[in-house]
Amino acid sequence: MINIVKGFKDILPKEAAIRGDILLKAKRIFESNGFNEIILPILEKTELFTRSIGEATDIVQKEMYTFTDKNGDSLSLRPEGTASVVRAFVENNLFNKSTPHKYYYSGPMFRRERPQKGRLRQFYQLGLEFFGEDSPLADAHIIYILHKFLSEINLQNVVIEINSVGCEFCRPKYEEELTKYYTKNIDNLCEDCSSRLSKNPLRLLDCKNETCSQLKTDAPVIVEYLCSECLEHHNRLKDFLKIFNVNFRENKFMVRGLDYYTKTVFEAVSSDGLGSQNAVGAGGRYNNLVEQITGKKFHGIGFALGVERLVLLLNQDESEIAPDFFIVTLGESSLNIGIKIYLELTQKGFRGEFDYQLKGFKHQLKKADKYKSKFCIIIGENEVKSNKVIVKNMLTGVQQEIAAENIEGVLNEPYKL
Repeated sequence: MINIVKGFKDILPKEAAIRGDILLKAKRIFESNGFNEIILPILEKTELFTRSIGEATDIVQKEMYTFTDKNGDSLSLRPEGTASVVRAFVENNLFNKSTPHKYYYSGPMFRRERPQKGRLRQFYQLGLEFFGEDSPLADAHIIYILHKFLSEINLQNVVIEINSVGCEFCRPKYEEELTKYYTKNIDNLCEDCSSRLSKNPLRLLDCKNETCSQLKTDAPVIVEYLCSECLEHHNRLKDFLKIFNVNFRENKFMVRGLDYYTKTVFEAVSSDGLGSQNAVGAGGRYNNLVEQITGKKFHGIGFALGVERLVLLLNQDESEIAPDFFIVTLGESSLNIGIKIYLELTQKGFRGEFDYQLKGFKHQLKKADKYKSKFCIIIGENEVKSNKVIVKNMLTGVQQEIAAENIEGVLNEPYKL
């Protein structure tokens, strides 16, 4: 027996159905707000991520799946989507087009970190990116779309948290004060934070270690170090979020683990069953990333959602995927009509099943019950002659004879039977 690779998983039909629903709703909401889909390669040159994410980050130092190909090039499985979208945006000269620079993507990402609930080594992200605007109104619109999507999939107990991480002019002073604070408390830091202190001090605020989390309480707050431009941007963002009717709270210690973020950062945080890894989606503004990768100055903002975490929160019902109907036929002539009805209903989007073995009436009913079918559509000799069918509600046991053309109405309104 050959087992699956650690940190990877099979996506079975029930979860695949939930994922499909998530992606369909995301597509509708993103496209209605002017975003177009972009499909990205899974493999990129390693330099793309070292230059964008930052050489001092855990992702680059510890987590990327990197190898050298036969030509001697260093290649990596993508650990996140934003850098790839930026590369595609510039490489394909999309910045020269007059249309809005709004893109969304979905697909697998790869990081070799310790597998845990909602975090795998192959994980799926759903995200969008908006290039060319530096306005806090653009930030508010992006956060609104995230809020709207989470509401659309009926995700409960999720709140939007916001903060600012400043810019290249005001953040260095904050990082200096943060380094001073944690240096005084270095004996109480975990091993990872001790090594991060000189390389990426902002990451100390994101540590889930209990002792490090307690130290954070008295750490300097970045909003007190923002320059006038960043502070104005942050205050205007809050005003616009109120106009968009987005409920939010400020998290003064929120940071991003990637180096390219500036000004606005935000997270959608769940209080339901995800433990310390409680963010279902996160994002922010990255005004210097395009220039950092390609040398071209272009503002940007976006977010990404972890599909596994969404599924965990939505997958409360342990029941299997049930057919909407099961065709039960008695005789050759009724089989022909049954297949015709099956084709008509499935073409309209209903999920259907029938018995391939063409066994007797009781066998077919037992099979429908085993499949947990919602309805049985029963067709015998009398029904063939009268152009009617018997529809049985498998939950209540109630059945009635109806005209064949009325089946769709019953399936759409099951409470009437």
